[in-house]
Amino acid sequence: MMTELKPELALEFKQKTVTPDEAVKVINSGDTVYIGTCSSVAHVLCEALGERSDELENVRITGALIQRPMGIYSGNDPKAFKAISFFMGPQERNMYTKGLGEYTSIHLSQVDIFCKETAPARVAFMEVSEPDEDGYMSYGATGVALHKYVDEKAEIIILQVNKNVPSVYGEDNKIHISQANMVVFADDELSGIDDLPPDDSVKKVSDFLIEQIPDGACIQLGLGGISNAVGYGLMNKTDLGAHTEVMSESFMHLMEAGVMNNSRKTYMPGKTVASFTFGSKKLYEFIDHNENMYYAPFPVVNDVRNIAKNDNMISINTALAIDLTGQVCADNIAGRQYSGVGGQIDFVRGSQLSKGGKSFIAINSSYNDKKKGLTSKIVPRLPELANVTTPRSEVQYVVTEHGCINLKPLTNKARTLALIELAAPEFRAELTEEAKRIGLL
Repeated sequence: MMTELKPELALEFKQKTVTPDEAVKVINSGDTVYIGTCSSVAHVLCEALGERSDELENVRITGALIQRPMGIYSGNDPKAFKAISFFMGPQERNMYTKGLGEYTSIHLSQVDIFCKETAPARVAFMEVSEPDEDGYMSYGATGVALHKYVDEKAEIIILQVNKNVPSVYGEDNKIHISQANMVVFADDELSGIDDLPPDDSVKKVSDFLIEQIPDGACIQLGLGGISNAVGYGLMNKTDLGAHTEVMSESFMHLMEAGVMNNSRKTYMPGKTVASFTFGSKKLYEFIDHNENMYYAPFPVVNDVRNIAKNDNMISINTALAIDLTGQVCADNIAGRQYSGVGGQIDFVRGSQLSKGGKSFIAINSSYNDKKKGLTSKIVPRLPELANVTTPRSEVQYVVTEHGCINLKPLTNKARTLALIELAAPEFRAELTEEAKRIGLL
């Protein structure tokens, strides 16, 4: 039930409340419109905007990691809508594949540049929580990560107030009714993701990682099977902390079990620090008004200097491919943009600067390609047109189901041999021969 507002604030809400159809009438051809990111997306406003496709041309839609299909991302209205993103989800990939999308490779620690310089929005859709008695609304599960920077440049701010949006504690996490031009009340389920049980290969990778994580460590995990397996595998540890981009399902369970109590953190002790949350309805309910959580924008959480303030910082990220020099490709496939540079290198660098910290790139050594069959993720050279996410000079530990090796102190030849050792056995002879042919051995 919504908090009772002070009379003057209730009047302001009433004066600014409109229908979704009325709200999107302010959008003109040629505008840039921000719609949200990940689990904080104003879907109801987006659907209303899609209904105006016949009236509009060259409207640039900006956001990131959009999960739910929408008309504005269908590609069916190429004259009306185009997309631009700093981290691509399934909907942005669809537009990109159809030649209607643009991408910028920027670290999450610098996302303010994207919001204020690369794609400043004239109109911003903001999905927010219900207001408190003073008229403030939380940016929600993901909005806190970047919405303050979007607000700074937007000429028109339209709030989609949703009772399902959690109110989170932290830095720059609220917007006031006085900052909004219009308000739409529209309750909608948040986008989410389900945990998948790990297969044997993922379990082996996670076991090697868990061995490297001491009690009292501060953890960063990304999304995906390996990260989930590691998170749930940490139940036997004690006094863990978290400083991470994404607050995930496994972190919730670790906190509920008292394993992740943040008691030994050296930066913001007592708090799980994150920028966004992506998971189940239960997870969104867990973070709602949770005083053990502290949310801050990407440029704060992903600041290498802040990451490094955590002693025993453990960073775990993944990749699509690693070549025999140690170059990591994590965001594109042979030139086709898959996700984004994200915060991988922020945490790779920050964790290694931490006292006792370690950085891991963890992958399954192979995968089943629909056309080629079993294919190695450890390759002699990255495929043509593939871009490097993390350069070889930054990589520390690499982990597969076949072991965990610190590449940092190794010579080029030794690192090549180490990576071949981490590859699936059926590819090792081929990798060795190719390494000799191209002069790595």
